[in-house]
Amino acid sequence: METTMSLPDLTAKVVLVDIEGTTTSISFVHDVLFPYAKKNAAEYLQQTWATDETKQIVTDLQQYLEFNEYVESLESPQDETQKLIAGFVDYLIDKDLKLTPLKTLQGLIWAKGYESGELKGHVYEDVVLAFETWRKAGIQIAVYSSGSVAAQKLIFQHSIAGNLLQHLSAHFDTHVGHKQQSESYTKIALSLAVEPQHVLFLSDVPGEAAAARDAGMLTILLRRPGNAPLTEEQQSAFVVIDDFSSLHAIKLP
Repeated sequence: METTMSLPDLTAKVVLVDIEGTTTSISFVHDVLFPYAKKNAAEYLQQTWATDETKQIVTDLQQYLEFNEYVESLESPQDETQKLIAGFVDYLIDKDLKLTPLKTLQGLIWAKGYESGELKGHVYEDVVLAFETWRKAGIQIAVYSSGSVAAQKLIFQHSIAGNLLQHLSAHFDTHVGHKQQSESYTKIALSLAVEPQHVLFLSDVPGEAAAARDAGMLTILLRRPGNAPLTEEQQSAFVVIDDFSSLHAIKLP
């Protein structure tokens, strides 16, 4: 049995949305964006190696324990730092490790792809109508994703439905904290200047929904095609919906 909530009676000042598996298909992220970043990482590092931005990313990447683990795993030492970092980036992408400097680098690589027209951000059709409906009702829409703020903006600016940035009032990434820690959601509510109980968080990950709920937010799980299946326990613990169409009636408190 799924938890039921009277969706027509829902009130919120802010709808906080996850991206992957919520507004956007998981397959777009894993089958399009990640391979694109991996394919173009070495070339991007080569072209921008002398820039302060890339230097900072390289310095930050080398601070992680995973970097030492990667170096130790190599069959032969790699003396050239640029090739070493490019290989480490591939390693992190393969493991889907959500390290902040990696997300920053991926965002910069994707920016080139979006600007050239090679990439178009996927959003589900029901998301566009929901965004328009919520904005007309005076409800703010914010984004919280493990992808960098820059990468988030690119998906919505260069989406298959056109530029959707006009609907979004705030963006948050792992700089605010990890998505399965309740403190992150407390910080977001403070940043938005709203009480947590006036924020509705939409995600496909039960651990994230639980963290948001622990911070006092309303939470709903999305069951999109390709998302990880939910256990019976998870379905009984949260409201579960298949798309945003049932959320059009949200009102301000």
